[in-house]
Amino acid sequence: MAVTRLPKDVEDALRAAYERETNETAKTQLAAILKNLDIARQGIPMCQDTGIMIFYVKVGEDFPHVGVIRDAVTAAVRKATAEVPLRPNAVDPFGGNSGDNTGRMIPWINWELVSGGSLEIAAFPKGGGCENVSIIGMLKPGVGLTGVKKLVVDNAMSYMGKACAPNIIGVGIGGGADIAIKIAKQQLLRPLTDHHPEPQVAQIEEELFEALNATGIGPMGLGGDTTVLGVKVDYAMRHPASLPVGVAVQCWAARYSTATITHDLEVKYITHPEVE
Repeated sequence: MAVTRLPKDVEDALRAAYERETNETAKTQLAAILKNLDIARQGIPMCQDTGIMIFYVKVGEDFPHVGVIRDAVTAAVRKATAEVPLRPNAVDPFGGNSGDNTGRMIPWINWELVSGGSLEIAAFPKGGGCENVSIIGMLKPGVGLTGVKKLVVDNAMSYMGKACAPNIIGVGIGGGADIAIKIAKQQLLRPLTDHHPEPQVAQIEEELFEALNATGIGPMGLGGDTTVLGVKVDYAMRHPASLPVGVAVQCWAARYSTATITHDLEVKYITHPEVE
């Protein structure tokens, strides 16, 4: 589901962008994206780059099947590679392509232990083009939030159309280098209709959204009114001497699929309820 159907909020945002777009070239690009989504709904991957397989797993402390999760996820990736099909994207830096999207540390699983007896799992196939323009910036604390916003906008201006706009941008502030980029990437799983519960953070999301769309980069970098569909920000406490900022970039094919599995192995699809 993750590679053949976008979550409803992302598709709705793309259709709304098409309706309000005033640049004819941009409108043509958005029309092609929407046609592509209609074709993909037949069970065909919406992009030839079906991503590297990442999962976010929230496992209840009383969930009785913890021990089989990793093997099950790996087996599922192999099955999806053969049956969807997914393009084999797992490459050994010291060797060749594994051929089945699995290998050392891949699929990558982000674990979170929560209360309860159920499991929530999100499949997040991340494409290479947008990943290549994601960054971590180690800023001097004195630049403050102005420096944070400048980093995000400057990064977008540097890659322009390389990330298959319109994009979704995740921003993680604070923590450390590894923490900031993890926070940033996790923001890409937030619904576009979501706003950060803290007003100051929500304001930064809105300011960056407006600033990035004001660049005129537009769909596929060819100019237009819609450069981003959303900007999502979160933060962690930081060291006094550093201001790490992670910027995770997602392409228009903002693919992910989330489901819950109960103690008794009943499955409920969250992002794609139509499959039930």
